[in-house]
Order: sequence, then structure tokens, then C-alpha cells
Amino acid sequence: MVRADPFTFGLDRPRPAVVTIDLHRGHLDPAVATLPLPTERASAVVAANRGFLERVRTHGVPIVHVITEYRDDDEILSNPFWRAIAGSASTRGRQAGHNLQGTPGTALMPGLLDGATDRIVRPKKRYDAFLATDLAFVLDKVGANLLFLTGVNTNSCVLTTAIVASTRDYACVVVSDCVDTMDGPAFHDAALELIQKAFGWVMSSTDALMAIEHLARAARPNPTVVGAGNVRLK
Repeated sequence: MVRADPFTFGLDRPRPAVVTIDLHRGHLDPAVATLPLPTERASAVVAANRGFLERVRTHGVPIVHVITEYRDDDEILSNPFWRAIAGSASTRGRQAGHNLQGTPGTALMPGLLDGATDRIVRPKKRYDAFLATDLAFVLDKVGANLLFLTGVNTNSCVLTTAIVASTRDYACVVVSDCVDTMDGPAFHDAALELIQKAFGWVMSSTDALMAIEHLARAARPNPTVVGAGNVRLK
């Protein structure tokens, strides 16, 4: 995996934010999911995100959750590819009926949202989390230029958002154990390889937290001089 040393990610002043993509019940809750990950993999990615986000919050790093939601099936099936494969055995063949407004699938999985600090961006209607959403506005508002991406699916929404983030000149890191796909491990691995070859960094949550902690320490105020020659550490 490509590493950034010393965690500057090509930026003069890195300002991180975490963007989670589609960590909703429509993918991850076996009781209601319309496009589900296998149960064990869904549980693992939720647990990994929960632990990662809890640690991230201790450093005051903004967290933005992007959630897919549609008014009706016409919005979904206006995509020609999805319309063409509707009803087929393809994983995207079950796209119709996915995350319609008012259905349980549009809720984030429990334990991932801190309502006091986190921000929510919805509705997302295509793989690109920037398309027709206010994600860029929110990121600009918090001053972020370094994005740590987590979520589902690695080889569609995460990959597309990483590509678009790169074209918008964000430094982009995909947190490898906090992403997964209903298409299986081979597609997950292939997407991560594509990202790190051309669009950004791929890091484990352990390494990503190390980078975030490093940036948090670097952002702390320097010692200030108090009185004549007396130094107090903040």
C-alpha cells in the first residue's frame, strides 16, 4: 500500500474529514436490506466503522455521512444500465425498490451517527457522492482538503467518489477495512488496487488513525511565551 510520509498527502496544510458512503440499513441490515452485503461482512464493516469513527471524533475531525435515497423507481431506472439489467441475477439487477424515501433502508446503521457532531448529506442518487448533493459545500464549510473515505460498495460508490474527489483536487484516502462490497472480495481488492494506482491512498484504519493523530498533534498550538523568558506549554 502507498504510504504518505510524514502524513502530508501532498498538501501544505492537510485538513482532514471523514466521508462515509451508504452505511445504511439498505445495504447492511439483513432484516431490511434491499441490496445486502453478506451478513458476516456487513457486521464486520459496521463494527470497523463504529470503532474508527469513535476514535476520529476524539480528535475533532469532521464526519460527513452520505446516504442514498430515491423518490421512486423512476429515479432509479432512469439510469440506462440499471434499467437494462433490472430483474436479472446481477447484484445491480435488484436496484429497483432500493432505499426509497420513507423506507427503513435509508437510515444509518445504529451506532454510527453522533447527532451532536456529525453531518448528513442526502439524497445521493448515483455512485458519485458529489453528484447533485451538497457534499462539496459541506466539505468547504468545514475546510477539508483531505478525505478519508469509508463505506459501501468499494467497487462502485467508493471507487467513483474517490475518482471524483481526486479530479476535484482533494487528497483522498480509502480506509481498507472500513469499506466492502456486495460483489465479493475479488471486486473489493480490485477497486482498492485501482484507487491506489491512480487516485489516492489505501490505508488500514490503524494507519489512517495514526495519520489523523499525527495531524491533530501538528495542529495544536505551539508553546507560548509568558512573561520574560517563561514558557508555558498548552
